[in-house]
Amino acid sequence: MDRIERSKLKFRELYGDLPPSLQETDPDFYNIMVRFVLGEVYYHGNLDDKTRELISIAVLTSIQALPQLRLHAGAALNIGLSPVEIKEAVYQCAPYAGFPKSVNALGEVNAVFRERNIPLPVEPSKLFSEEERREKGYEVMRHFGGSKGEDPRLTLEKTPGYRKHIQNYISDMDFGDIYARSGLDLQTRELLTFCVICTASGWEKAIKGHVRLNLNIGNDADRLIGAITHCLPYIGFPRVLYSLECIEEGL
Repeated sequence: MDRIERSKLKFRELYGDLPPSLQETDPDFYNIMVRFVLGEVYYHGNLDDKTRELISIAVLTSIQALPQLRLHAGAALNIGLSPVEIKEAVYQCAPYAGFPKSVNALGEVNAVFRERNIPLPVEPSKLFSEEERREKGYEVMRHFGGSKGEDPRLTLEKTPGYRKHIQNYISDMDFGDIYARSGLDLQTRELLTFCVICTASGWEKAIKGHVRLNLNIGNDADRLIGAITHCLPYIGFPRVLYSLECIEEGL
C-alpha cells in the first residue's frame, strides 16, 4: 500500500466511521496531515498501536491539546486499551507536566468514558498506604538503577539540605504514588515520561537522564527512536531532532 491507502486504513482502525472535520473546510491541510501522520509516522518503527496511543495521550496531555486528546481517548478504546491503562497514562504526566494539566485531561477522558457508558471511577490501580509509599518508591528507584544503581537513601544523604524535601517528594509521590501503581508496567511508564519531558524546552538535562533510565529499564534505542518519532506530529521537528541527539549521546 502507498501512504494514502495506509492512512485511510489506519484512520478506520483508530476512529471508525468518525467524519474528519477538516476535510470539508481545509482539504489540502487535512491531506497533508493525515497522509503524513497516519500514512508515514504511524508505520515507522516497531511500536504497537496500543503503545502509540498511550504516547499520544501522554503528549497531548502535556501540551494541553484537549480536543485532540478526546479524539485519541476514543481511539485508544477502539483498539483495545482498557480504561485503566488510559487513565494511568494521564496520571503518569502529573509529576512532569503538573497536576492541572492532568486534571484537565481527565475531564476529557471522563467525558469519552461517559459517552461509552464506562462506569466511573474505573477499577482502581494499586495505591500504597502512607507508611508504604516511600519504601515502594525506593524499590522502584532501585529497579531503575539496576545492579550498579546507588541506594536512594544514599542519594538523599548527599542532597543539600535545602533540596532534601524535593528529593523526598520524588521518592514518595513520583515513584511511590505514581510509578509503583499497577495498570501500566514500568517500561511503559518510563517511555511515556521520556515523551512528556521531550515536549518542553529547557529540559535538556532531564531528557538525557531519562534516556539512561529507559535504557536501564529495558527500552532500547530503537524503541526510544520510535517513540520520539511518534511524537513528531504533536511537538514538531526541532524538539524531536534535539531529543534524537540526546538519545545518541546516551548510547
